[in-house]
Amino acid sequence: MRVFRAGYLAATAVTVFGALTGRHKLQWVAKPLMMPLLAADVARSDAELDPTDRTVLLGALGAATVGDVLLIDPDDDRRLIAGASSFAVMQAGYATLWWRHGARPQPAIAVPRVVAWLGAGALMRAKAPAIAAPLTAYGATLGTAAVLASDPGLAPGAENVAGLNIPNDDPRSRLGLGALLFTVSDGLIVLRRLFARSERSRRVTEGVILATYGAAQYLLADPKAHADRD
Repeated sequence: MRVFRAGYLAATAVTVFGALTGRHKLQWVAKPLMMPLLAADVARSDAELDPTDRTVLLGALGAATVGDVLLIDPDDDRRLIAGASSFAVMQAGYATLWWRHGARPQPAIAVPRVVAWLGAGALMRAKAPAIAAPLTAYGATLGTAAVLASDPGLAPGAENVAGLNIPNDDPRSRLGLGALLFTVSDGLIVLRRLFARSERSRRVTEGVILATYGAAQYLLADPKAHADRD
């Protein structure tokens, strides 16, 4: 376990605990540390990253840091929209990385994600029209990155089941799972915004959102998954 990734796991655990218990001060301390710790791991990694890939990955984590700070208060729609914009930049960065490594959209992988994106957009237009357009636009960047992350060509040694690369000892095989966890996390943000009413349900849902988000970023930002293998 590399030291900065261990620090990331600790910061994530504190952030999730703060959400579950309603201790927002813990989140304000720990959550802004999460992405910088992953960025430090990328910067210090001895993985053979192309300089452009390293720069794109660090830029994506920088955008995610801004989004993390904005979403410490997930009940403010203005912050939610601004946070989604920051994460759109991050998703574009991840998609660029995977495209550079040969990932391409595959119809069997893309179609279910497009259907889910259309369904989520329709639900938001019906229940929360004020946030529907910006979050639907963000969903397009999320879906694009998720489709590329699960391209079998990105992890040629992994088995692909139902459009998902099954993780093995190749870090690239875990990118699809990371993207899936990110999609689950963001989907729960929408469901929390639309349906969670009690304080307890909002806290529990926020804890699950942060836990799945933390796991996703741990897999997606592993520099070994983006190392040059030419």
